[in-house]
Amino acid sequence: MSVWNQENIVDVAESVGIASLSKDVQEHLARDVEYRISQVLEEALKFMRHGKRTTLHTQDVSQALRLLDVEPLYGYESTRPLRFWEASIGPGQPLFYVEDEEMDFEKLINAPLPKVPREMSFTAHWLAVEGVQPSIPQNPSTADQRSQELLPKGGAASQTLAALSGAENVTVKPLIKHVLSRELQLYFERVCDAMLSPKPSSDEYRATALASLRSDPGIHQLIPYFVQFVADKVTHNLKSLPTLTASLSLIAALLDNPSLYLAPYVPAIVPSVLTCLVGKSLGTPSIDGATTHFALRDYAASLIAALTRRYASSSSTLKSRIARSCLKHFLDSHKPFGTHYGAILGLTLLADAEGVRALILPNLKAYDAVLAEGLKDEGKREAAETVLGAIMRALGVLAKDSGGLGAANGSPEDDALKERLAEVVGDSVAARAVEAGDMRVIAAVLDKGVL
Repeated sequence: MSVWNQENIVDVAESVGIASLSKDVQEHLARDVEYRISQVLEEALKFMRHGKRTTLHTQDVSQALRLLDVEPLYGYESTRPLRFWEASIGPGQPLFYVEDEEMDFEKLINAPLPKVPREMSFTAHWLAVEGVQPSIPQNPSTADQRSQELLPKGGAASQTLAALSGAENVTVKPLIKHVLSRELQLYFERVCDAMLSPKPSSDEYRATALASLRSDPGIHQLIPYFVQFVADKVTHNLKSLPTLTASLSLIAALLDNPSLYLAPYVPAIVPSVLTCLVGKSLGTPSIDGATTHFALRDYAASLIAALTRRYASSSSTLKSRIARSCLKHFLDSHKPFGTHYGAILGLTLLADAEGVRALILPNLKAYDAVLAEGLKDEGKREAAETVLGAIMRALGVLAKDSGGLGAANGSPEDDALKERLAEVVGDSVAARAVEAGDMRVIAAVLDKGVL
């Protein structure tokens, strides 16, 4: 038995010239009409739900008809709600109709024409190039971004203003809520506690945390939090070598994890590692010793080399930016020897033999004055000797690349050799190279065999 009234089937059949229909045909047609209408309504309801609405519109029905390859209805696309009026054509036979608004043609003719719409056009511009936003009219300016950042938003406006005014014990809620499971939150807290614990008994705890970071495949969501954690600790603990070493160990563990994709976070990781490499003052000499920070710089240089080897292909300017920063610190004579050491070490590991020949070797003659002054000062001699060792290490890279050139050509007098080398690398480096007696290094520096 069909819910659809069979009398409607008879009325439609008579309107198209079919005088009589059997009861079986009427029943089958009523069932088919009921099925088709329910199919259209189901599809229309899907469009309504996808549109995040609770009211079914005529557009939903039209879209459902198009989806079912049925010619849609025309004339019911009005955005205004339809008002149905009732008219009685006889006892028990109400007729519903849509009220048509009467339009005055004179008003329509005399009404002003609408504005001509702008022609459709397409333009393209760069939102960012290698993480740097170009200064073009289409992009917001730095001043606009800064003003938006400083404006308090939402219910935390008073807290934000209190924090900016320097008040303490003010909690500022983030504008964006990051959904982390309770397990990941506990994992992050335990790892951070293990990395910063000052107790001697926490070494095993720290080793376990690092081992987990190297192998756990399910910590993708925590990568930005770990990167921010390292950046915060490096920024505020430059006088604590254990904290800086633990921060670099955390970065190294993340790099060793084969399941993590760190390419989007490399621009945020590099500043922290670069600070540990060329920082002006790392550690406390009275507590840690005058030269202990050189080991930290060695560790940071190895991480910089690992980052560039792995992600230089995804960021074409990564290597050049780091090399430019190291060269800038190397050429600054006002920087301490620790900074010079980190810069030379970074350039050596980044640029290999060609980079040493192009970036370090041409500047050694000018750097000799700074190095000689440090070697004469008792308080700076140990640091200057360490920098001199880093320079010899860089020249050793040239010797390996030269393939043993000049190793079998004999050795001239020391004084003559020093003069020739001093013209290229300065007196201090020339004296150390002659004292070491490595003819491959000398030949590589002079770029020809020793006669």
